[in-house]
Amino acid sequence: MSETATIAATAEPKNYLTNRHTIQSWLFTVDHKRIAILYLISLTVFFLLGGAAAALFRLDLMTPQADLLQSETYNKLFTMHGIVMIFFFLVPSIPAVMGNFLVPVMIGAKDVAFPRLNLLSWYVFMAGGLIALGAIISGGVDTGWTFYTPYSSMYANSHVILAVAGAFIAGFSSIMTALNFIVTIQKMRAPGLTWFRLPLFIWAMYATSLVVILGTPVVAITLVMIFIERFFQFGLFDPALGGDPVLFQHLFWFYSHPAVYIMILPSMGVISEIVSCFSRRRLYGYTFVAFSSLAIAVIGFFVWGHHMFVSSQSAYAGLIFSFLTFFVAIPTAIKILNWIMTMYKGSISFDTPMLYAYGFLGLFTIGGLTGLFLSTMATDIHLHDTYFVVAHFHYVMVGGGVMGFLGALHFWWPKMTGRMYPEGWAKFAAIVIFIGFNLTFFPQFQLGYHGMPRRYHTYAEEFQILHVMSTAGASVLGAGYLIMAAYLGWSLFKGKRASANPWDARGLEWETTSPPPTENFLSTPTVTQEAYAYDKPSVTHVPPEEKRV
Repeated sequence: MSETATIAATAEPKNYLTNRHTIQSWLFTVDHKRIAILYLISLTVFFLLGGAAAALFRLDLMTPQADLLQSETYNKLFTMHGIVMIFFFLVPSIPAVMGNFLVPVMIGAKDVAFPRLNLLSWYVFMAGGLIALGAIISGGVDTGWTFYTPYSSMYANSHVILAVAGAFIAGFSSIMTALNFIVTIQKMRAPGLTWFRLPLFIWAMYATSLVVILGTPVVAITLVMIFIERFFQFGLFDPALGGDPVLFQHLFWFYSHPAVYIMILPSMGVISEIVSCFSRRRLYGYTFVAFSSLAIAVIGFFVWGHHMFVSSQSAYAGLIFSFLTFFVAIPTAIKILNWIMTMYKGSISFDTPMLYAYGFLGLFTIGGLTGLFLSTMATDIHLHDTYFVVAHFHYVMVGGGVMGFLGALHFWWPKMTGRMYPEGWAKFAAIVIFIGFNLTFFPQFQLGYHGMPRRYHTYAEEFQILHVMSTAGASVLGAGYLIMAAYLGWSLFKGKRASANPWDARGLEWETTSPPPTENFLSTPTVTQEAYAYDKPSVTHVPPEEKRV
């Protein structure tokens, strides 16, 4: 990416992992890389908690008559799964971990624009997460992760307010991170790093940050309105008090559909980096891919009404929202086309990050295409609130968001830790995760097509075989995640030391040591060529000590 990304090589730099490694130094650090690791540890814990809840209710669904859980417990478990996975894993996963670690390094900066605000964002995130877990420990929440009113605001006999407060506080963490990224990208790029030389991951993070800044305050206000109605009996959503429950849906989905792109746009940025690297080609249609991220961010704010085709919305409004939902698929299709064209005639290598990129392409495409059935009023009326929605949602969120996150984790793991993971085990886990995911969620398309409602504790016996398949798939999926956790943990202590650029990739992050020095570069790099210059040799300047490793 840079012919003259000159970095002083006169002394061995102290990296962020070994420089003052006391617990106190981590808890009060303002180093963006350490804050990314703190987020990674926190998100891993939340992921395990959300996954454990899913494992319990999937075991319960193996039999039609609910032999494991009581109905109330079942409701609280799927609510816990949704709240934890969405608000405390999927939304912050790539921005908080990979974004925090990579954005300054990829643009040649020493840190983010506001380092103390960055640390505060982690503390705010943890405060929100602990409050939400407090709601779960003290008795749970049974409203579903969407907190639909008037049930959540008036009638739910559970700790709704604690969960709402946790999500509300976590939203401020997202706003702080997004603000930091926007200012950092605008003001702190290295000399020569123009907008159209930026890596597409940076474009994706910029677009994501815009969505967070514009959308999160809306859901925050909506959650405050739940608090006001529940405590002060002020009629906002409850018809008995003169409120309108559909108003909540408009406000909630105005944020929550763009929130899908908060979870997906960063993954798309990751896939652009991986596909170009492991195809050894410049990314086809760079400008189109860059602007498609901004197009998705903008159009995503105009499609919330497709969640409300059966919620008293007029047919005319439904037609407009249906059209706009189809329209938002165009910039997404542009990205997929350009990734495929990049791979066309490329010298493709099937390293682990590329396997996750392939998994993303396949699963996210299925998720997107099945979303068109839900965007069409005629079919959505039949499929609304069935397991078809559950399957579509997970193909987009897990097949897209989580596969993108895992691809990013494996791609930049050597840069983050200075260690390589065992490639054989990594490929095996990627294949297990892909098979387990499809075995878990593809039967749910069939369940929804045949009319089984989601969130039901008991069901007709003819659906049992599909539920057994889904639970078996969840077991395989969980095993894949555990294998991955085992070899990544092993690699921290026993893994082969990583060179500065183990993938022979292009980009400023590959032109410093693995792991990077505390200030990322020993001198400010200068960029003189476009991104993804795989037709030119890599330029990697590292200290002599690193080259000898």
